[in-house]
Parts: sequence; C-alpha cells; structure tokens
Amino acid sequence: NGPTPVRRMDRALAGPGATVALAARLAAAARPGDLILLAGELGAGKTHFARAFLAARADAPLEVPSPSFTLVQIYDLPGASVAHVDLYRIRDLAELAELGLDDAFESMIVLVEWPDRLGPALPADRLEIAFDFAAAPEERCVRLEGHGAWAARLAEALA
Repeated sequence: NGPTPVRRMDRALAGPGATVALAARLAAAARPGDLILLAGELGAGKTHFARAFLAARADAPLEVPSPSFTLVQIYDLPGASVAHVDLYRIRDLAELAELGLDDAFESMIVLVEWPDRLGPALPADRLEIAFDFAAAPEERCVRLEGHGAWAARLAEALA
C-alpha cells in the first residue's frame, strides 16, 4: 500500500452565496461514512458552510443551531444521516471518546468544526476544508484537500 492520494484545490469565494454553492456541490457528492473537516478562525465561515451543506442535503430550508454547546447535532436526511460536530470546547482526547464519534464515522456523513481537536488519528479518507479571510469583508479563501477516496471525488464534485 503506497501513500494515501491527496488532491489540493484552492478557491476564492466572493461572498456568502459562493459558500452556499460550494456546500451544495459537496453535499451532492458526500456519502455515508464521509468525514468532512472544517477548519478556520472564528467567523471564517465554517458554520455557514455546515448550514448550507445540511440545507442542500435536506433539499429544503433547515434550522441548524450551532452545536457549540451540544457538541453533536444529528440530522436524519434523505440518503444519509449527517452529524454536525463542533469540537471548540473539547480540551483533550479523552473527552472525544464520550461523544461516540467512531460509530458516526462509519455510518453517517460527519461535518467537524475545529478538527484539530481530533488529534493525529484521522481516517485516510477525508475531505479537509480550511476557511480563511480575504481582502474584502464578505470574501473568503478556501483550501480543499481530498485525502484517499476524496482525492478523486473532489475534482468530480467541483468540475
């Protein structure tokens, strides 16, 4: 077994609508068992992306509270359940075991905000999205890295 394939793509998002469009494309490509990691500073667009992703999967407007305090919100949506996870308040790996994410990683689409709290043991197949601020207040820059199976699927999803 060689190294896990990785594909990196950088995108400029002109505003919130561009984030919604990106989320919709990736939501259409996502499958049960997929892990999507959302990184970036506070206010960079992680939760906005997650809300747009969930609405696209639901194919309807959806109320999506931030899971900052519940840590995990699960949505039973057409084609797959989606877990929206916010690890901002997690301080050590022992706290993660209590969340039962291992089961979710196998059977659901999992969106994780603040994925640095997961530690070094990440599945080989994952999509990492890093949000960063741009020159204009509404603009964002995103770096997408597809690892493993996501390496090929990322290019297809954004074609």
